[in-house]
Amino acid sequence: MGFTGLALGAMLHRDGILRGEEAATPGLNAAPPLAPRAKNVIWYFMLGGTSHLESFDPKPAVSEHAGKTIDESPYGSAVVNSPYYRKNVRDFAGTPRDLMPKLYPLQVGFSKRGESGIEISDWWPQVSECADDLAVVRSMWTTDNDHAAQLQFHTGRHIFDGFHPSIGSWVHYGLGSLNDNLPQFVVLGGGPGDCCGGVGAHGASYLGPEHAGVAMTLDPNNPLPFGTPGAEVTLDERRRQLDLLRQLNQQAGVEYPDDPSMRARIKSYELASRMQLSVPEVVRLEDETAETHSLYGLDQAETRTMGRYSLTARRLVERGVRFVQIYDDGWDAHSGLLANHSTRCGAVDRPIAGLLKDLKRRGLLDETLVVWATEFGRTPGAERSDGRDHHPYGFSVWMAGGGLKGGVVHGATDELGFHAVEDRHYVTDIHATVLHQLGLDPRQLEIPGHKRLEIDYGKPIAPIIA
Repeated sequence: MGFTGLALGAMLHRDGILRGEEAATPGLNAAPPLAPRAKNVIWYFMLGGTSHLESFDPKPAVSEHAGKTIDESPYGSAVVNSPYYRKNVRDFAGTPRDLMPKLYPLQVGFSKRGESGIEISDWWPQVSECADDLAVVRSMWTTDNDHAAQLQFHTGRHIFDGFHPSIGSWVHYGLGSLNDNLPQFVVLGGGPGDCCGGVGAHGASYLGPEHAGVAMTLDPNNPLPFGTPGAEVTLDERRRQLDLLRQLNQQAGVEYPDDPSMRARIKSYELASRMQLSVPEVVRLEDETAETHSLYGLDQAETRTMGRYSLTARRLVERGVRFVQIYDDGWDAHSGLLANHSTRCGAVDRPIAGLLKDLKRRGLLDETLVVWATEFGRTPGAERSDGRDHHPYGFSVWMAGGGLKGGVVHGATDELGFHAVEDRHYVTDIHATVLHQLGLDPRQLEIPGHKRLEIDYGKPIAPIIA
């Protein structure tokens, strides 16, 4: 039903069948109010919380003062006196609890990469080769200290605020379709669990299910599990079913010539049928060359899954899909951070870099905005002796392509990576930047009866926009 709703909604909007308030809403599949620099988005999200300290924000002072508590380090007073410090986090003795763990040294080396000299950890050797295409933002912050931050990053709202539209659904709502044969908002990889927002991280809330992300698998025989008649139905049988459905639809059109809702329903089924026939071709990765498979890491077991997601994402945006959301799980390193992050980075580094390189050589990076994000960072102090805890006060994301500057770093955390202190950005500033590059003004994306807060809109990060 949700899949049919996707198709029905697209056709209703395109044909002008909807009437009243929603049809008059500015920005609903209308011409973008701004000059667009990008056409589509590929959005990587690392579930669990990637350590900014071991990825894109090196802090040598953490290693220099390892073994000391944060309070004992030369930077303790600056941390505790920071205007951003949540002073209600204290133990029974009155000492801030998150100053008590001993500083845990960096678990990997860093080097300056590319002509721009951006410092990136040695766990990202392939992405490092793309340093001059990256805009790294080191000053992100959020408010949820648990994994519902996954929902907050995608919707801008704390889970206690209920469910609100995700960034992908706003893009779908604002711009509509570039290809009637494919979903316009695709989700790859297992998303957040129910504890952490679940499908709300790629849901549409009050925008309606037609604007929610459509989960795809990489099985060419069943890429849309809830949108196909089943594996036992052959392609020839399906085509004959669709021919019969088309004949019945035509008869319905004759009998109900003045019923726009009937026409819309007919078209929705036809659109869903076209998707059933078109999507399997997208995930047929054997059509790609061996060199492309190697570029994305499909020839290695550890990188194959993310490689297939990334290559599928490129094939989707080539065919006009607006928003592709890719999840990778397993970054919650409360202990064993060295083993955890080296393994996770090893699984995603080559595929993500392969996508950037492939888009660039095909001339697609200029019109495709790639986002790499995570729900929060990890603490400078140790947890369970060899891990790091959740850390929402300061962390890093990066973006590339889509009219953004490359080889730039924006914002900063303090000497220990505890607080974002320079050019701070709440998560909706990433949303605003994405929408701006697509030619959308968040303030025109409104639904009557659903009031948005000022922080929901965010502000485009102007210094990284070319």
